[in-house]
Amino acid sequence: MSEIRPGGSTHVASAPRVGSVAGPGAVAGSAADLGERLAAAWGSWGPTMTRNARRVAFVSDRHGSPEVFVQDVVVDGPLPEPTRITLSDDPVIRVSWSSDGEWLAVAIATDGGVKQQVWVVRPDGTDPAQIAGSRYQHAELGPWSRSGHRVVITLPSTEADQPARAYLVDPVSGDRDDLALGELIHVLDLSVEERLVVLRDGQRGHEFVVVVDRLTDEDHPLLTDPPSGSAEIAFMRPSPASETSPLVAYVATEAGAPRRQLVAQPVGPHGWRGRPRSIVARPDAELEFLDADDAGRTVLLGWNVDGRSELELINTHDASRTPVPDLPGEVVTDPVLSRDGRSVLLAVEGPTHPRELWRLDTNALTWSRVTDVPDLPAVALVEPTLERVRARDGLELTGWLYRAVEPAVSSTGTGVGTGVEPPVRAAMIHLHGGPESQERPTFSAQHQALAAACITLFAPNIRGSSGSGHEFVHADDLGLRWNALADVVDCARWLVTNELADRSRVAVEGRSYGGYATLASLAFTPDVFAAGVAVCGMSDFATFYRDTEPWIAAAAATKYGHPVDDAALLDALSPMRAIDEVTAPLLVVHGELDTNVPIGEAHQVVAALRERSHDVAYLELEGEGHEYRRRSSQALLVRRMVEFLASRLA
Repeated sequence: MSEIRPGGSTHVASAPRVGSVAGPGAVAGSAADLGERLAAAWGSWGPTMTRNARRVAFVSDRHGSPEVFVQDVVVDGPLPEPTRITLSDDPVIRVSWSSDGEWLAVAIATDGGVKQQVWVVRPDGTDPAQIAGSRYQHAELGPWSRSGHRVVITLPSTEADQPARAYLVDPVSGDRDDLALGELIHVLDLSVEERLVVLRDGQRGHEFVVVVDRLTDEDHPLLTDPPSGSAEIAFMRPSPASETSPLVAYVATEAGAPRRQLVAQPVGPHGWRGRPRSIVARPDAELEFLDADDAGRTVLLGWNVDGRSELELINTHDASRTPVPDLPGEVVTDPVLSRDGRSVLLAVEGPTHPRELWRLDTNALTWSRVTDVPDLPAVALVEPTLERVRARDGLELTGWLYRAVEPAVSSTGTGVGTGVEPPVRAAMIHLHGGPESQERPTFSAQHQALAAACITLFAPNIRGSSGSGHEFVHADDLGLRWNALADVVDCARWLVTNELADRSRVAVEGRSYGGYATLASLAFTPDVFAAGVAVCGMSDFATFYRDTEPWIAAAAATKYGHPVDDAALLDALSPMRAIDEVTAPLLVVHGELDTNVPIGEAHQVVAALRERSHDVAYLELEGEGHEYRRRSSQALLVRRMVEFLASRLA
């Protein structure tokens, strides 16, 4: 299979030693220790900056749980110590700096769970105040107004068939002004005078963008030619001199195209629309990030190319395009362009280093580190290779392969891989969540620890994953889900055919939707897999729809199926209906406070298997929701997973 790495060759670390003894128990213990140490490697992400780009606020878990930090941006010289801003004991999700520089808005996971609160605080940590959200009401943090210091919050409905409501909130008084309402709305941007609002609505995979005129109380589809299609990112800026309209909306959309591209749509009050024009599209890449300076002169694009990131700058006045060279890592997240267009701040990571912040000078195209990085264990980590797998129906799948690391050999010369006996070739398939997500070459303590435990890890992007265009991401909708589950089996057979695993030693693991796919794989194809680890996965679609948050259920129907109209299909796809068929040992993991995939999904599958005296283990992570944000929880999960799989696959 091919190895793909822009700008260089991909390699696998050649037989790094993870311990002094080659026995399976010693190797597993050493690998679990490595996993814990890697999970303790904190990162920094989610940058937001002041107008002059001299100060940055960001999220970091350097003290064990995600918190807000503020520091100066230093181009030359030693990095400053960031200032920690503490608002509560709950993990921070996101931080955003107001356009006037006076406030930070912070989204916090209530009790570590799915529902969020929104707080405001001065950049020096004074005047903290909770302005929205609670244990009973989820609040979504939106953008700051560009003309002042009001911030957008959106409150999804707590009951089915009720609209969500968006408000503009004054952080000083707490006063709220109505902004918009709709079923599944997310406010993306406001015009400077706050008359026009850009918002996204629609169910999963069918999102659309509209412009609301607050003066006339009318809304209009943002894209009219080509017809409106799925779009997730849009904002307004002043038009280039070549345009006759005062504003242009830049939209990342797949409307009329196989992959997400950049479209410019002139807009104005009273529903005025000019002709849209495609700015740039790439047949080999998906547009995943988009930002622009205040004047609309420079647009920043972030491309996803088979999982790796590429950046590009566009001058809107002459349409020139400038690729950004020498990215300091494989995967970029959260890139933001300064208001004057002179610098970019972003988080970057790779398989061998956690997320850190870097600054790009957009004129010189040079890089400087913004945050420091933690010390990692002094062992060689695996560089994964990008592989291509042909599914049974001919569809090409991609995935990242982490080859098993050879264990150290004892002083007697015995042990796995010495030639005395054929080596045990164990492997695990890791399935990401979503399914509209993508496996990418990011920093993963889990992947590295399993490779160190002599377990080859293959992380495929089965159909339904993002990053490969419109058709691929919709190739598992509704009844097509059976084809996605078949992809999992085809990946297992690929591992065996390529002599990466023995047929009797292939495990499957996944989280969220990947946890569902794990349970489904064990229930519907029990002869394929030797063990499974299901992390916060759905076990029965009927109970999932009954117990999940109303706004999550409303958005999911287009992807999984309608709980009433498609009840027969959902029942057939539910692992609980075939629980008697499960033969492989299973580890089930769930967060105590998960209300996205409620914890009952784990309890019912564990109870059913225990009633049958099945080999099932259960790990419940205290104080965690659907995402495991505390490093202690991540470390515990990695250790339990390594120990469980090493004992069942040895």
